Amino acid sequence: MHELGLVFQMAKVIEESLAGEEDITAIDTVVMEIGEISSVVPHYFEACFPAAADRCPLFAGAKLVIEKIPAVARCRSCGEEFPVVENKGYCPACGSFDKDLLSGREFNIKEVAVR
Repeated sequence: MHELGLVFQMAKVIEESLAGEEDITAIDTVVMEIGEISSVVPHYFEACFPAAADRCPLFAGAKLVIEKIPAVARCRSCGEEFPVVENKGYCPACGSFDKDLLSGREFNIKEVAVR
């Protein structure tokens, strides 16, 4: 489960970005974007999130919000945009498997609310 390492890295990135902000006492909420076909399992990431408080006291009691980004592709054969998972990777218009992925692999810190 690599999600634990990702939680620690996320905490480090947030902590470093807040360095020098003396009036911040705690992190209230972290909003993460996780793509539908990224290698991150949202449920495991959420289960590991409390461990961030072990590395950074600012995270004690913080909430995690996960926004799942759907996997969407554009067919190279006909130009149709379609949901990848729902169609098992095949274009529903022409049946081609040749596509450009438009979204779905994201793993981003979208927002951090602090107190």
